[in-house]
Amino acid sequence: MAEVINYQYNNPSAFVKQSDRSDELFLSKYSEVQKNNGSCFFWGKLKEPYTTARCLITLSNVVQSSFNLSPFQMALLKDPIVTAGNEKIRFEGFSHCAGVYARVDVLGDALDGEFPENGTTNVDFNQPMISALSSIHKTEQVVLSVGKKEVTLAKQDQKIIERKVPLPTKWIKGLTTVQLFLADAERAFTFNRIQTLQLFQSLPSGKPKADYYLIMRGNRPSFSPVQSANGICIGGVHRLRLLEPLLPLATELRVFPHSEMQSVTWQLYFGGVRFSLSVSRDAWRGFSGEGAALESLIEDVPDAWVDAVDKFSYANQTFNPTLLSIEEGLDLRKVENITGRLSAMGLLGFDLDENNFFYRRLPFKLSRIISLNPRLKDAEKLLSENKVEIILQTDNRVEGKVQGSGVNHFVVLEGDAEKCTCTWFSKHQGERGACKHILAVKKKLIS
Repeated sequence: MAEVINYQYNNPSAFVKQSDRSDELFLSKYSEVQKNNGSCFFWGKLKEPYTTARCLITLSNVVQSSFNLSPFQMALLKDPIVTAGNEKIRFEGFSHCAGVYARVDVLGDALDGEFPENGTTNVDFNQPMISALSSIHKTEQVVLSVGKKEVTLAKQDQKIIERKVPLPTKWIKGLTTVQLFLADAERAFTFNRIQTLQLFQSLPSGKPKADYYLIMRGNRPSFSPVQSANGICIGGVHRLRLLEPLLPLATELRVFPHSEMQSVTWQLYFGGVRFSLSVSRDAWRGFSGEGAALESLIEDVPDAWVDAVDKFSYANQTFNPTLLSIEEGLDLRKVENITGRLSAMGLLGFDLDENNFFYRRLPFKLSRIISLNPRLKDAEKLLSENKVEIILQTDNRVEGKVQGSGVNHFVVLEGDAEKCTCTWFSKHQGERGACKHILAVKKKLIS
């Protein structure tokens, strides 16, 4: 059974529809780690309520979708995360299978209000809430409040109460990987509205099993099953249909592929609102199993350092590892390890336009890092049982032997290349992070 973190909100979230057409959306808050007792993170009006509502509905569609899970697993609905602070509000969520990540950024230009405090909450997107968001018109005034209030979902004679929800650890693992993939992505294409609509007209029907490629034919983009020199590889291209409801509203689309095509991010722009959709390399691959942070977790970093950075950082605050290294006189490698650990707790996101990490607050603790990374846990077990031996070490090559169950595995590290004779490495060739044997050898070298 998948591990979950269960928690109960003190109050439900609510959408209150007033007779004067001034509607209010209240989001309850929960945090396992509290910096203060502030009960309100944001209160004010949405300047673009119709667009924001449509983006939130699309985000909810992502959260309720799955591309490789059984109907039983799909029955467990999950609620998006919202972070308010630094003059912006971000809503985030994953598909059930964790292979699709979506985020709505409501920036300062789309908000007219105050941020009394900073923090993160979990939003209840039940069906009555979706119905209420669907009824928002372009001319309506909507007041958004993020914080802890006595709230209900009230529309006419109806009153909706939020239920208790689980926050799956799969989401924390997914947040870890997707942010590191985003940090290693660069913009490849920018399309206007007409080009964007033309591109999605070429989206194949059904659920193609083969890869598709985003290519250019003159000034017109299209999806093609035929690979080209500058094409962007997309596995599970049918997942992009999640964006279709927003396309007529968007003024621009930017495409950000990962440097090794492990993910592709599609970012739509609507004035002061952005919608991002990141899809994993294949429809069957969830971001939670990619192991992108494992390398940065090999070398131990004092928990006090991580705890100090966490305590003095606030929601949506920019986190710049290089600047932190310079200002605090820390070794850049150590700071990169801190970044990995913060990401492993789900505390860092990445903004492609700002090209920087940002902070979020989540119900999470340092002690859970190892439990969420079983390969790292297995590597440490191999070391504790003295099953790892360095048989050759030179300036540019390391060879190691790791005892397995009735077989020895051999690891070779040469420059940036690394190999192992185990089944995991043979199957994935390092695309989904290092195997436990490579991790054990690397950890042995620095111990």
